Amino acid sequence: MSHTIVTTSTTTTTSSSNGGFLNLGYTRSVQGLLKIAQMVALLIAFLCVYCSPYSPDYSAFRYFEVVTIWFLIAFLIFYLMYVFRLQSKIPCINWTLTEFLHYAFGTVLVLIASIVAAVKNAGVSELVAGSVFGFIATFLLAVSLWTSYKVTCGSQPTSAAV
Repeated sequence: MSHTIVTTSTTTTTSSSNGGFLNLGYTRSVQGLLKIAQMVALLIAFLCVYCSPYSPDYSAFRYFEVVTIWFLIAFLIFYLMYVFRLQSKIPCINWTLTEFLHYAFGTVLVLIASIVAAVKNAGVSELVAGSVFGFIATFLLAVSLWTSYKVTCGSQPTSAAV
């Protein structure tokens, strides 16, 4: 009498996007790409004004520089926080609300700085380019503010389970 033994083996693989150290999926998401575009626009706006050899109104453009570099650094910190999954390490802070407030203040302050830069540029091409990129950054911040608002303050289901 002959016996046949059948052996099966299963192989499981784990994806590093769910439990790994880096969240590389965030860099390809809409929020990640939007944040990268914001940082690039803010960096270009800052560099256009900072590298201009001529500034007709010193204080107005220093305000523009401070606002753009401040929010560039803030959004870089948020970006790195999401890429390295640091928001899960500090659960005592509501990160979505914090980011929403940064977008709200950033949108208003960058818009004000861009308007001031557009009014005071005196036709200097570097300053005009800086104010244009400031307006582009304002638009991108407003889009992020809207998407962040839908996540933070969006409609909550009110059905009660009995």
